[in-house]
Amino acid sequence: MKKIFFIAIIATLFVSCIPNKDLIYLQNKDNKTNSIEVAQEASKPYRVQTNDIISISIKSLDQKLVEMFNPSQSGGQETTQEGLYFSGFTVNDHGNIRVPVLGEINVLGYTLDEIRLKVEKQLLDDYFKVEANIFVTVKLAGLRYTINGEIGSPGTNVLFQDKVTIMEAIANSGDITITGNRKDVQIIRKFPHGFESYSLDLTDAKAMNSPYFYIQPNDYIVVKPLKQKSWGTGTTGFQTVTTIISALSIVTTALLLSKNL
Repeated sequence: MKKIFFIAIIATLFVSCIPNKDLIYLQNKDNKTNSIEVAQEASKPYRVQTNDIISISIKSLDQKLVEMFNPSQSGGQETTQEGLYFSGFTVNDHGNIRVPVLGEINVLGYTLDEIRLKVEKQLLDDYFKVEANIFVTVKLAGLRYTINGEIGSPGTNVLFQDKVTIMEAIANSGDITITGNRKDVQIIRKFPHGFESYSLDLTDAKAMNSPYFYIQPNDYIVVKPLKQKSWGTGTTGFQTVTTIISALSIVTTALLLSKNL
């Protein structure tokens, strides 16, 4: 009985504890060297979709000439999330944005650089000469993503960067909890034809070669829980032993009381 008891404890420890290798990000699992070879960046230029918010800035040698093309900006708040929401250009269901004077411009499926060239061409064709030195800047008004599940701070966040990796998004959201499954992080991404889902193993360095390693606007990230969370036996060896001892104490107490009755 003692042997069975100890075997049961050891088996429980092996099954319920979370191994250290399941908690470390981007491990080099294929070889024993410390160097990690990463293929050429797999991300492609983002193509604008409906409901995206775009920030367009038009400048010239004489700024007064282009003021009518720029949206009004109040109190210098244009760089805040709220300011960009009101002063930026929202892509409607038809894939168009409405720019002062220029009117509606179709941007659906275009990259930011292609939109910049399109705006510059229209300005030079209809309103200015090359000597005006028109300078157009086109950016996304923040990279918005939503993350839920086993994460420190779930919810929707906006990062004012051109490119964001999933590691940066997770770090910005408080990191994955100890009971989160780093081997199966799900990314749900919107495309013109619908939604696609993909899973990343963030404990493997090969994840850096995936096109999903760089997140895109409106990505939905789900961090699934490990089985240890539902078992409730503890995430470390000490917690598991404590749980087992507590359970055995209750069983022993119940047996003693039943014998005394």
